[in-house]
Amino acid sequence: MTAETPGIRVLIVDDQPLVRRGLSLILSPDPAFEVVGEAGDGEQAVALAHRLRPDVVVMDIRMPVLDGVAATEELARTLPECRVLALSTFDMDEYVVAALRAGAHGFLPKDVSPEDLAAAIRTVRTGEAVVAPRLLTRLISAYVRAPLGAQPPPAVATGELTPREVEVWRLMATGLDNAGIARVMDISHSTVKNHITSLFGKLDVRDRAQAVIAAYESGLVTARTGGGDQAGGGS
Repeated sequence: MTAETPGIRVLIVDDQPLVRRGLSLILSPDPAFEVVGEAGDGEQAVALAHRLRPDVVVMDIRMPVLDGVAATEELARTLPECRVLALSTFDMDEYVVAALRAGAHGFLPKDVSPEDLAAAIRTVRTGEAVVAPRLLTRLISAYVRAPLGAQPPPAVATGELTPREVEVWRLMATGLDNAGIARVMDISHSTVKNHITSLFGKLDVRDRAQAVIAAYESGLVTARTGGGDQAGGGS
């Protein structure tokens, strides 16, 4: 990268030094990235993030002192411009859902390829979420349930959402990507994107992951109707 286009500033957080070093060795040779620091727990991560102001924090979830979920929540509250990409040893991990709810922009398994890690950091930097739609649905349907007596979000209760927006929300929660939603509803891809932008604003959610979580928490979809019991789940 030139001085005019600096690399993406990355903070690596993991309680295992070998994992931190491995991630750093993957990213450092690429001029598109600048590894600005490493932390061994969530408390150190929050402190370093405030001092170093990274663009993206690659955050392990299960750590001592302060775990990745709590650290993500703190960063989302105090440094919203800093994007968090959560790491998990397992794809199906309830802590991943907690991290997404707390404000993480996506997650990756720790055995991710160097190419996918780099691509995910670039995507997260733009504010987009990094979670394959069907994998996201499987995760959330496994760990999120509507509590007894759950009330629909205000935007639903007041009728602020249009019928089309509700349908887009429901299809999104079943694991369809934008192209799939456009095909089912017989509308253009750009129209789907417009509905989703409006939907996020009315639901007061930041991204697709939080919208899907809200769909399950509100009872709009369930594990049975949402497709969470189906196998597969790439894109």
